[in-house]
Amino acid sequence: MTRTTNARIAGCTFLAYMAAGIASMLLFGRATSGEGMAAKLAGIAQHATDVRIAIVLSVLTAFAALVLAVTLYMLTRDQDRDLAMLALTCRVGEGVLSAIFILATMGLLWLGTTAGANALDAEAAHALAAFLFRVQGWNTIIAATFFAVGSTLFSWLFLRGRMVPVPLAWLGVLASVLLVVGLPVQLAGFFGGPAFGLMWLPMLVFELALSLWLLIKGAGIPERRQSA
Repeated sequence: MTRTTNARIAGCTFLAYMAAGIASMLLFGRATSGEGMAAKLAGIAQHATDVRIAIVLSVLTAFAALVLAVTLYMLTRDQDRDLAMLALTCRVGEGVLSAIFILATMGLLWLGTTAGANALDAEAAHALAAFLFRVQGWNTIIAATFFAVGSTLFSWLFLRGRMVPVPLAWLGVLASVLLVVGLPVQLAGFFGGPAFGLMWLPMLVFELALSLWLLIKGAGIPERRQSA
């Protein structure tokens, strides 16, 4: 495929990735907004359709990560093939790790909707649900760390090759580095809470701006290749 085609596919995929990810988060959050495990499982049972849609959307985001890995690699490989390959590997790792989140969500759906002889007793169900919620949280941070490292490398290659506007590329580098530093700290339990989620705002702005740029303008030829 041509650079223009890869850029447009990447731009469309960025938008689909963000839309599916946010929609999945909102749907699952609404279903599990209750206080305590009993209320959360009851909410999952009440909003089972929403949870199933969230699972489908999570599968789409996993495949979107793979598409972005390939298309961004194709756009940046002429600048530095080794760094581009490492970035591709990180984004592939992100997509593969997302399967753990999906499995945990399916487990919660099973706990919330299974009744009768096949259902676990309340104490066991609540304990298992608490563990699966923890797995979701840990897996999200681990997959996001792979995402952040891949994004840092791709953004750096865009910056070095002047393939997108320099301010946009710098925003991508800084937003990605912020996550590379912050996410492992959050995973280790040193910091946390809703305020910690604010570190995602620069990345949201960057990905939205980059997706529109790639759709409209595409990605320029790396300067090194132009000089050659």
